[in-house]
Amino acid sequence: MLLLNPVVISVIVMIGLCLVNLNIVLALLFAAIAGGLAAGMSIPDTMGVLINGMGGNSEMALAYFLLGSFAVAINKTGLASVACKKIAGLVGERKMLLMFLLAFIACISGTVVPVHIAFIPILIPPLLFLFNRLKADRRQAACALAFGLKCPYITLPIGYGLIFQGIIAAEMGRNGVEIAKGSVPAFTWIIGIGMIIGLLIALFVSYNRPRNYEDRPIIGGTNEDIPDVFTKTHYLTMVAVAAAFAAQLWSGSMPLGALVALTVMIVTGVLKLKDIDDTFLGGLEIMGLIAFVMLIAAGYGNVLRETKSVEHLVNGVVGMVGGSRFWGALLMLAVGLLVTMGIGTSFGTVPVIAAIYCPLAIQLGFSAGATACLIAAAGALGDAGSPASDTTLGPTAGLNADGQHNHIWDTCVPTFIHYNIPIFIAAMIGALMIY
Repeated sequence: MLLLNPVVISVIVMIGLCLVNLNIVLALLFAAIAGGLAAGMSIPDTMGVLINGMGGNSEMALAYFLLGSFAVAINKTGLASVACKKIAGLVGERKMLLMFLLAFIACISGTVVPVHIAFIPILIPPLLFLFNRLKADRRQAACALAFGLKCPYITLPIGYGLIFQGIIAAEMGRNGVEIAKGSVPAFTWIIGIGMIIGLLIALFVSYNRPRNYEDRPIIGGTNEDIPDVFTKTHYLTMVAVAAAFAAQLWSGSMPLGALVALTVMIVTGVLKLKDIDDTFLGGLEIMGLIAFVMLIAAGYGNVLRETKSVEHLVNGVVGMVGGSRFWGALLMLAVGLLVTMGIGTSFGTVPVIAAIYCPLAIQLGFSAGATACLIAAAGALGDAGSPASDTTLGPTAGLNADGQHNHIWDTCVPTFIHYNIPIFIAAMIGALMIY
């Protein structure tokens, strides 16, 4: 019975505990234990597998901590505040312009300037006072940011999209379904249309009513009066930002980019030696929990894979659908949603599901294009809405810089509703229409 599958049990436990506001770290740990026990593993063995798998996100965790410290250092210089004053002048009282601007910047962060979520702890906290003045619902902002972080890599062969679509093409080829990497966007654009619809509903319908927040101090911020003009310190800080970008492009390492930027700030005197400890403590306060959650999430994903239950889950789907392409697509996407909600990464989910989806797609008569659409959607489903995903953890890190934004109810639930549902529907339409 599929409902007794360890993956299903584990993900349901995780979601349930998160919805009652249990700390995400504890929710992941209890969910991992539940999945391990359901698969016949002992609790010590489950914890061992979890700990051994934590290294899977070690680079990302280090990157988050260093980027948090970099964000604090930038905030201390006042550069982010100056930039936010410029944005505030551009936006005026036009709240929707601000939301679309956030979505656009997030899109750029994964394509033209591939810094991913690194911009969020730098740009968003100083903007919170503008949000408060406009009485903007921060759930709007969470949805705008999640859209920009997610939609481009599904639909555009640029930056992270090139990586994601390359993984899809490579894994399909390994499993008997050949498709050119450059052809993948031709079959995933319909998913992007679904996400655009979800974004518009979130911005104009669901969260467009005024919502009041208090003006509270920003973690890692500065209480000094910031001038409206750029100073030498600001220009040197921009050099550090450029150095971070160049180092990341050269090495492909986000932690190295952040480390280079911090080094430049120290060498140029922008970041004083006496302020280094406070800067790193501020970075730990902003991004430390997220970094640790990413480590736990990698271990949790390792537990789910070690149970060998994903294969059983999909094999059970094969037995249920018979020869129906409709029910096959529906259940394949449902399994993708469950797996990605648990693992928390669309990139890491694709290799797990492609090995099983490709033979099933061949058996049901899906074309290579329809199979690519299903795998892209199944991998992406759950990424927006998963408590352990950087698509949700990143926006929360910025929007909760003053302690007034709940990770589960203000980020995960809104993004789950407004993106997973449209992606699901769009992928169903695409899978059945693409030949």
